[in-house]
Amino acid sequence: MSKIRTGVAIVATSLARGGTVGYERGVNAARPSNLPPILPVGTQVVSLVEVKGASGKPVHPAGAVGVIVQAPADYWHAYRVRFTDDFEASLGRSQLMVLSHYKAAQSGTAPLAEYDLFDRVIYRCVVGSRAYGLDDDASDTDRRGVYLPPAQMHWSLYGVPEQLENADTEETYWELQKFLTLALKANPNVLECLYTPLVEHVTPLAQEMLAMRESFLSRLVYQTYNGYVLSQFKKLQSDLRNNGQVKWKHVMHLIRLLLAGITTLRDGHVPVRVADEHRGRLLAIKRGEVPFEEVEAWRLELHKQFDVAAEITNLPERPDYERANALLVKARRSVT
Repeated sequence: MSKIRTGVAIVATSLARGGTVGYERGVNAARPSNLPPILPVGTQVVSLVEVKGASGKPVHPAGAVGVIVQAPADYWHAYRVRFTDDFEASLGRSQLMVLSHYKAAQSGTAPLAEYDLFDRVIYRCVVGSRAYGLDDDASDTDRRGVYLPPAQMHWSLYGVPEQLENADTEETYWELQKFLTLALKANPNVLECLYTPLVEHVTPLAQEMLAMRESFLSRLVYQTYNGYVLSQFKKLQSDLRNNGQVKWKHVMHLIRLLLAGITTLRDGHVPVRVADEHRGRLLAIKRGEVPFEEVEAWRLELHKQFDVAAEITNLPERPDYERANALLVKARRSVT
């Protein structure tokens, strides 16, 4: 797939085959939902027809590789494609195929139909610094959420993408089953999606998911949060020894994660927005105003509090797998 990003390249891992399938999403005019999206400039493609010159004589055989240098505003107009010898030709959407799709088809792993899966998003929220209350003028707006693909994609040989990513707009959407699985494993990023106060889009099905968010909480929070912070702080200490510096924003978020984990075990809910009592200190860490030794001392103290919270927590040993599975089955049936 071309690295030129005039549009959006979405790298999605197939649940069924473990392979990688590329989805291209350009800036699309209004179109029927059964038509593929407009491919962006820079996408590498293969001609499915013989390419002819102005005289009508063949210039390239079917199967020639080129790159899109001009994209149309809608599905029905032609693309301008430049081939390896700089010859350019106009080709309709039905006359070309994305190179990665073509290679997959030739290897027996034909790509999934070209759905615009962003249209299948059932839940979208804002996480990250803006949700934590730790943002500044330079902060991005990180959007996360869930999408529900059509049933026929699950029934096909190729499975469905585990997640959709748009790096240009800081968006990530997990396929529903993947999202539920991560939530059951107490993945911090996913649990924060369930508890963030900044929700931009939610369908009735997604509202049901939010209503049962406590079902995903268990004592696994202790192992997941604690283990991640420990491993990351070891890396930070190594960076400090080898490079003499660390990424203070990352340090701040690790401390924030410990604070969140303590509250989750103690109170039974995931605190996304940072408490006022900690906000100033965390922002000082972010600005690099707190010596690393002082941060390390705070971390060790928080680990002790985390241990105590794990001992007294009322969270169950395991999350409610049965309830999560029932929601997934209902969702699957709703798109048959």
